[in-house]
Amino acid sequence: MTTLVAESQEVVTCDLCSKATHQFCNDCQVGLCVDCVGHHVDKFKSLAHDMVPYDERKSQLVLSPCPTHQGHRCEAHCQQCDVHVCVKCILGTHKSHPVFEMADVVQRKKEEIAKENEHIESVIIPKYKKEKDDSKVKISESEVRCAELKKEVESQRELWHHEVDEIFNKVLTKIKFMTDKHIAALKIHQSKLRSMIPNIYHTIEQNNEILKTKHTSTVTDHKSKLHEFQEIPPVIGITIHELTTVTDKGRELMIELGDYRASLTQMMLPNTEEEDNAENLTELSEKATVLRNIATDIKNMRGLECVGTNEAWINGEDKMIRRVDVEGTLKESVTSTCPIAPNDIAVTKQGELLYCDGRNRAVNVVKNGRSQVLLTTPLGWHPDGLCCTSSGDVLVSLGTTDFKCRKITCYDYESKYVKLEIEKDEDGIGIFKGGEFALYVAENKNGDVCASDQNADVVVAVSISGRVRFRYDGLSVEGIDSFSPRQITTDSLSQIIVTDALNHCLHILDSRGQMLGYIEDESLLNPRGLSLDRAGRLWVGLSSGDIKIIQYLQ
Repeated sequence: MTTLVAESQEVVTCDLCSKATHQFCNDCQVGLCVDCVGHHVDKFKSLAHDMVPYDERKSQLVLSPCPTHQGHRCEAHCQQCDVHVCVKCILGTHKSHPVFEMADVVQRKKEEIAKENEHIESVIIPKYKKEKDDSKVKISESEVRCAELKKEVESQRELWHHEVDEIFNKVLTKIKFMTDKHIAALKIHQSKLRSMIPNIYHTIEQNNEILKTKHTSTVTDHKSKLHEFQEIPPVIGITIHELTTVTDKGRELMIELGDYRASLTQMMLPNTEEEDNAENLTELSEKATVLRNIATDIKNMRGLECVGTNEAWINGEDKMIRRVDVEGTLKESVTSTCPIAPNDIAVTKQGELLYCDGRNRAVNVVKNGRSQVLLTTPLGWHPDGLCCTSSGDVLVSLGTTDFKCRKITCYDYESKYVKLEIEKDEDGIGIFKGGEFALYVAENKNGDVCASDQNADVVVAVSISGRVRFRYDGLSVEGIDSFSPRQITTDSLSQIIVTDALNHCLHILDSRGQMLGYIEDESLLNPRGLSLDRAGRLWVGLSSGDIKIIQYLQ
């Protein structure tokens, strides 16, 4: 510590107070005034203090006191124990350990630190600066590219608007042509009728004259003209076509008049990788066939998710999630973080296992056999249904702690950003019924979000714009008086398949909610889990723990 007295003179002050320094402790490397010497020695009375006049001070290392032996300083470092040691330590507990003098250790350490600084300055900092400059370039390039895309989109907007105008101009032109032709035909017909009516009246007059005459020949020579007027001249058949339109926002716009039709369609592109093995399956089989039964030791199966063609993840009423093959062989098992059991499971496009830990408000991902939190749901909302979408997002069905409300949220897998929430319809009314049972969810190829609402006993399909497309209550099946939907999935034909635990069957719907058929078999007792493999076969998990593999497409 120094105090400025004049431009050419400095007074060195005590490190403990503001008085002038007279003494220096070489062992502690501190400057002291006369009054503070005693205080310093008393404070560290267990240590030796080499007090010298300030002008005779030495620059040396400050050795730390030994925590074990009072009054000794650590003059060395034990390499084996990685601790500072004094002479007594070396002769005692650290005897025979490799020991190095503190000066050498400090020197080596400082050399390492110096090299580290040199590496940071010569390599790390330039690397960061280069990356920063590269990022700046990338930002600029991205801005330019996005501006180009925007310009291109606006250009396409004008082109599409022009095309739409052309479509409606064609429809209007067709209507005008149809109208002109129809009216022209009617006018010709009207003209014929106008010319015939006087002839008809003239005939009536002639007939009246005959009726008055007494001349027999006049009466007998009468030739009836009734046949000429009996049939009214026909109108040339010209049809005024009905205008047919479809306005399905977010999906399809279509207009049709006669032999002219135009449409604009939005759709989700198919995931060809997943459908390679099922591309030849184009329609429902007349009768579904149970190809295989897989016995497992799962109790009260809750979830089933296929992996490829010959394996599936399954879970029941315990913490374990198991991966089995078509032979029933256990290939892998994972212990979940759930207090009781996972609410639902799913598999990403990359093959990673996800599961719901409802109690802890978490959706977890399994990597290298260990669970990691992928995302945490909002306070008061608990996840209980999962689906991985074709675009890589995660659909999560959520229920409140008091079970009064339910909704479906779409999360971006990477950023965890909420991309979509489905909770209320256009009138602000809840789409899904509150209750204690889970809301299972699936994505259809047309982009619809399909849900199995166990609390309302219906299947609900909602468009990406949040509009309810349909509700299916299962009562269209002959002999079924009640419907108990559980797990749900969709196939490459945009068909929706849902398990009916109460009636021991599977319902198959088209994308508009129309019943196409159902799968029943005496062995399908209380079906719960449901998934499709890469070959287009259904894997159905029963509450008993058995799995049925079913071929239902041809």
